[in-house]
Amino acid sequence: MLLAAAKSIEMMELGHNIAHGQWDWMNDPEIHSTSWEWDFAGPSGQWQRSHNYVHHTYTNVYGMDEDLSFVVLRMTRDEPWRPVHLVQPISGLAVAAGFEWAIAVHNWALERRQLNVPRHNLRSQPNRDFARKFARQISKDFLLFPALSGRGFRHTLTANTSALLLRNLWSYLVIMCGHFPDGAEKFTVERLERETRGEWYLRQLLGTANFTAGPVLAFLCGNLCYQIEHHLFPDLPSNRYPEIAERLRALCEKYDLPYTTGSLPAQFWLAYRTVWKLALPDRFLRSTSDDAAETRSERKFFGVSLTSSGQPVRPTIDPATGARRGLRTALAAADASIRRADRTFGRFRRRFITSDVDEFGVTQRKGSR
Repeated sequence: MLLAAAKSIEMMELGHNIAHGQWDWMNDPEIHSTSWEWDFAGPSGQWQRSHNYVHHTYTNVYGMDEDLSFVVLRMTRDEPWRPVHLVQPISGLAVAAGFEWAIAVHNWALERRQLNVPRHNLRSQPNRDFARKFARQISKDFLLFPALSGRGFRHTLTANTSALLLRNLWSYLVIMCGHFPDGAEKFTVERLERETRGEWYLRQLLGTANFTAGPVLAFLCGNLCYQIEHHLFPDLPSNRYPEIAERLRALCEKYDLPYTTGSLPAQFWLAYRTVWKLALPDRFLRSTSDDAAETRSERKFFGVSLTSSGQPVRPTIDPATGARRGLRTALAAADASIRRADRTFGRFRRRFITSDVDEFGVTQRKGSR
């Protein structure tokens, strides 16, 4: 367990955060993002280009953020269903068990595509970098260290394998809880058209999720229990996230914006429930890509009464309390209205409920999921 904890800390609190440049301001070459090479299957450089740039720039944008599915998982209804998705509850567990290797291969493939490296060019720089790091990790964990223990070869090999498995499962759990619980929104490419800097921050807020953790648990996950804060300020030292979280929650409360968080078990349950649900074709699913718990768009508000009196919820300020009424209130009201419609019309409610978009003061925008 201690070895697994050490590897988890090295990967998440050290490797992940150092590779983000969180400690570059110290100008210490030992913990600088340009020189750090972590205890991980893939080269740090390939991970940085895939994760720091692609994932953090295009967070949860289907077709741009390849971390949205790791190729084998369907995590948004915007992605067309394929027969291979039927086995994703099982393939998801396989990804979890070999998470380190799955990420390494994923980043390696993305690096080759970005550089337009032909598959037959085995001596390309991405291939050489990957092969060198892959061989180093295999040799170190499964050959060299066990051999150094002499008669304890099998015990050391078992310990290393178990520690790596536990680290993979833990890191997979943390990442799933930060990106795929209900409330972590998904987006389409059209959403990026004319996106302002402020809208980029809003997309990061809406597209990520936190889970509650004390100081020890936060340290073990590299403070990625504050995934929202991390995506807003990825190069901010992670030990500042708790402080930032208090100020961010106050802003969300002030402007009535969603701030998705929950306990670790609850967030993982919601994330893996999505894995199970989206293994099925859309015709077997109750909701659509516009009003599902894990994927929503402005069309969620179309054709539903957002208040019990039938009046629309508009972005206003309550004259009595001074509180703003915004997206969080509108989503809660829409959910309640849809539940009422479900009880009346069932799963075919959209056939019976229609309305003029302008009645609700909502402007339809492509790619708003």
